[in-house]
Amino acid sequence: MSEVNVDPTPSTSAWVPPLERTAGQPEPIAANGGLSYAAFERDGDAGTTAATEDAIRRATKGNGQAVIDWLENAPAGPVETKWGPGFRRFAECLEYIEAQGIEAPEGGIVVPLRYSVDEQPTYSIVPSNALWRDPDREDDAAALRKDERDNVRRCLYFPHVLRDARRIEEYHPGLSPYTAESMDRLGVSLAHLESKCTNFYDAAEVERVYYPEIEQLLLDFFPGATDALVYNHDVFDKHYAGDRTEDQAAKNPGVNANYANLVHNDLNDNSGRVRCRELLTQNLRNFGREVHYSEAEADAKMSRRFMSINLAKPMETVRQNPFVLCAWPSFADQPYINNYRVYDDRVGETTQFTYRPDHEWYWLPNQTPTEVSMLKCYDSVTDGSVSRWSFHTSAIDPTAPEDAPCRRNLVVRSYVFF
Repeated sequence: MSEVNVDPTPSTSAWVPPLERTAGQPEPIAANGGLSYAAFERDGDAGTTAATEDAIRRATKGNGQAVIDWLENAPAGPVETKWGPGFRRFAECLEYIEAQGIEAPEGGIVVPLRYSVDEQPTYSIVPSNALWRDPDREDDAAALRKDERDNVRRCLYFPHVLRDARRIEEYHPGLSPYTAESMDRLGVSLAHLESKCTNFYDAAEVERVYYPEIEQLLLDFFPGATDALVYNHDVFDKHYAGDRTEDQAAKNPGVNANYANLVHNDLNDNSGRVRCRELLTQNLRNFGREVHYSEAEADAKMSRRFMSINLAKPMETVRQNPFVLCAWPSFADQPYINNYRVYDDRVGETTQFTYRPDHEWYWLPNQTPTEVSMLKCYDSVTDGSVSRWSFHTSAIDPTAPEDAPCRRNLVVRSYVFF
């Protein structure tokens, strides 16, 4: 759905994921017809040169400026979009919710959620990329930095009801949120865990104690699962007073002060397979137990069903900035919008989605430290019989006390194999 900017008939020795689409889901809004940038490898660069060139082209051609101009030239008040009224600021959307008298069912709330309104693929050159430290590329860096800042300006807030995830069975009779069936149908489920990890800021303890706990939880949760691999984690704490520094070499993710408040998913058709194969064959950026599969062994393991699952566990009861999840059936026929994360040695792909008023959102009010939110980021089953993924974001609870502390939690990422 977007213009091809690189050689449409590339040759490469890199592993290129097969193009796989979910039955009933439209073609994604992506560069090169959705083909992975690994197909455009040059001298072993995994396609990063081609992706960087496209990122610079987007930034310098001003492809996204038309969206900014539309939003900035719109009259004051709600911005009339093809999806419904959107709002430039959180407070404006909240006022609209109150004025319209939008109500939530018991256990739910109504909140503004932030969506992209830019129906074009986007790019992010990650902080570790050498481009940022190259004095000969200062002009490129300035253009890219501005384009990434402008991504924030190409978003609007839309009103949404959040239902209590503990009550999923009320909305889907016979479906318990504490089951693998919930994950299959909705891409969302809940679990219980009493961890023996005492310090979630200690990355070494998290890897030694918490990772195996989560791997065992996953094996117990999913009937037929044969292996589970937890490969990294993030810590979120806005109020943390210690050292936040990330150290990839020491497998330390640091501590995040910000909460991702844009509707998104961490993986897609391509990156779900690519990330899995990187872990299995290269142990690439794996914070967990080392894995060293041959290419043939990885192919065999990935020929059977596998899933990517994110799991979020609070360190204390969540009072503000809850982690919220959207159920697959409400967007199963909606195209996703690619975001390309360009490293020096790989091009990751995440996704964004435009707003729909009937997106089915869930939260856990006052989520406790033993309650684990589970969301699917990828499933290799493409025939439409199960959810492919969920999408998620962080919300602000307008009903919480003004002095409510922000969420302190841990998010781990994993693959489950069958």
